[in-house]
Amino acid sequence: MDLQGTVERVTFHSEQNGFTVLELEADGFVHTVVGVLPPLHAGESLHVQGEFTEHAQFGKQFKAVAAETALPTDADAILRYLSSGAVKGVGSATAANIVKKFGPDTLRVIEQTPERLREVKGITAAKAHKIGESFAAQFGLREVMLGLTQAGLTAAEAMRVYKRFGAASVAKMRENPYILCGSGLYISFERADALAGALHIDHEDPQRAAAGILHVLRHNTGNGHTCLPADKLIVTAAGLLGLPPETVEPRLQDMMDTLQVMRADIGGTSFIFLPLLYEAERDIAARLAALDGAQRAPYNGAQSHLEALEARQGLTYAVAQREAILKAVSGAGLILTGGPGTGKTTALKAIIALLEGAGEKVALAAPTGRAAKRMAELTGREAKTLHRLLEVQWDEGETPIFARNERNPLEVDTLIIDELSMVDVPLFDSVLKALEPGSRLILVGDTQQLPAVGPGCVLQDLIEGHALPVVQLTEVFRQAQESRIVMNAHRIVEGHYPALDGKEGDFFFLPRESEREVADTVTDLCARRLPQTYGLPVQVLCPGKKGETGTKALCARLQAQLNPPAKGKREMTIEERVLREGDKVMHTRNNYDIEWTRDDGEAGAGVFNGDIGMLENIENGELAVRYDDRVALYSREDALDLELAYAVTVHKSQGSEFDIVVLPLYYLPPALSYRNLLYTAVTRAKSLLVLVGSKETICRMVDNDKRTRRYTALRWFLEKNETGETDPFA
Repeated sequence: MDLQGTVERVTFHSEQNGFTVLELEADGFVHTVVGVLPPLHAGESLHVQGEFTEHAQFGKQFKAVAAETALPTDADAILRYLSSGAVKGVGSATAANIVKKFGPDTLRVIEQTPERLREVKGITAAKAHKIGESFAAQFGLREVMLGLTQAGLTAAEAMRVYKRFGAASVAKMRENPYILCGSGLYISFERADALAGALHIDHEDPQRAAAGILHVLRHNTGNGHTCLPADKLIVTAAGLLGLPPETVEPRLQDMMDTLQVMRADIGGTSFIFLPLLYEAERDIAARLAALDGAQRAPYNGAQSHLEALEARQGLTYAVAQREAILKAVSGAGLILTGGPGTGKTTALKAIIALLEGAGEKVALAAPTGRAAKRMAELTGREAKTLHRLLEVQWDEGETPIFARNERNPLEVDTLIIDELSMVDVPLFDSVLKALEPGSRLILVGDTQQLPAVGPGCVLQDLIEGHALPVVQLTEVFRQAQESRIVMNAHRIVEGHYPALDGKEGDFFFLPRESEREVADTVTDLCARRLPQTYGLPVQVLCPGKKGETGTKALCARLQAQLNPPAKGKREMTIEERVLREGDKVMHTRNNYDIEWTRDDGEAGAGVFNGDIGMLENIENGELAVRYDDRVALYSREDALDLELAYAVTVHKSQGSEFDIVVLPLYYLPPALSYRNLLYTAVTRAKSLLVLVGSKETICRMVDNDKRTRRYTALRWFLEKNETGETDPFA
């Protein structure tokens, strides 16, 4: 649908992303228009395309997806426009004087001959110049936004491009449309390629081939790769571009010559990297070597201090635990691994006690908010997310910038990082940049867990590259042996099928014959059976998002059962999902600006990816979400980071632990049917695990130990440092 009229009032506009709420007078009616729009002011003409929607709280709205604007042309509209503060330095009184002098020609005068404003009483030459500059800057943004949207970009995309390239955006886009699929702009190669075609750019243009190569490399960072074999990269890029490989190969060589990409020959195969990932993996290896070679004060009497700790606590550490504790406090660092019930936390608490007893400052961190919270609960010490520890800030492209770095290192003697399997290469590199030589680094993780969502396989590469001493705890302690969750987790790791016939304990299997039956059973368990029997919170974990037993469908089912619409219960629609007071929600992106208040009155800011809470209240366009003992306030814009959390993916659950886990497993595509996904899901349950579905699916997951291969080079860089090989790019 189309609406065309005059802007009456702008009630909200975000300079960050362009999201706008305004009132538009069209055809004798005033409509509320929402969407990503350029800066607008009262009196301007606006033509929007979109559709009417019904908002639960704010009523009928027009959701704009495209817009064209025009400056006002009659004197009354121009007066409203200038009086609204559209042009810096022009208030309502000055606006009235200018319009009185120049009438309908006012905006033409400001744009073309701003020096004439001196004819208006009270406007000096300097002020006239500033008014002209302000109007020109605003008009320039409009022209850029119009040019980008006419090229097929949405207003939101146009805003991101403008923030990256400024007034030259349209010229740069026309010169090379492939800049649009660069990092942080979130415009696909296919769309940039279509625009290039419309601009008659040659199919074999070198810029097109380079963009295709970079697209394949960037896309595969999402699959965990830090690099790709050159031959695979060439073939894949050629297929994307519709060109023969022999046409793409010379362009790749040009890109290597100009350092747009980097190459390393590993085991007789050439691998190609994006420069940032090449530098990150190389830097990790070099910094770990520097940590290992740095001078540090020896820890004297570690053995006797450990025996004294045992005496105070009335316990005796197992042989492998003692080895881990003594190596951790005596050397440059340690990698501590082991499955559930093997005593990692017990060993870690002893390490902390000995180091703090020696006067060291020890910092604890984990990759996610929930993992950091769990670490703090288990150790009794403060633990931060790695981003918080490094004092992150975000640039306009959502790229993290860390205040803690080589020039401003962390003030710690020892850093302990838990859940290292979740840490990707760029983040781990940033951690090492913030550590001074002489600091001690203790890394804790489980190699059987799912790898990081981002690029790299840090934990496995560090172990295989002998970066630090490794102690693996394998003995399952007697108390843990009483848990069928723990014992079945170890069976899964060893390639044995879990015992599914138990009628008591903490691990149950409910066989079902169809996906619909699985979904029905999961819904009944969460809505009725488990709450009535156990009285503990229940979390559904799903291998994937799609299908009747995926997160999307189960969240809709469970929301309808556990928190249906009710009179007086307010709700808000955010990008086609309904968030309702009383909903269980998850925050999906680290946001350090969201303000919160604890129940004791303490105030702060920051909500993290993976945090799960309850939507308590929706009022005046704000959402209040309770996370344990604090309540965070979300604007409508911030609420884009919220989604329903009655069911979440196993990947999203990493680093978390839940009292009761319900795990639907029926038919799974091969990409989701593998052993360490099942193992990760099982080990998220603390008190009770209920599997619902097909025994055949469970057995198929256990049988498939073929983890998705990740192309990485960290192990190679670590080995090069050991052998003293030179780096051709150093």
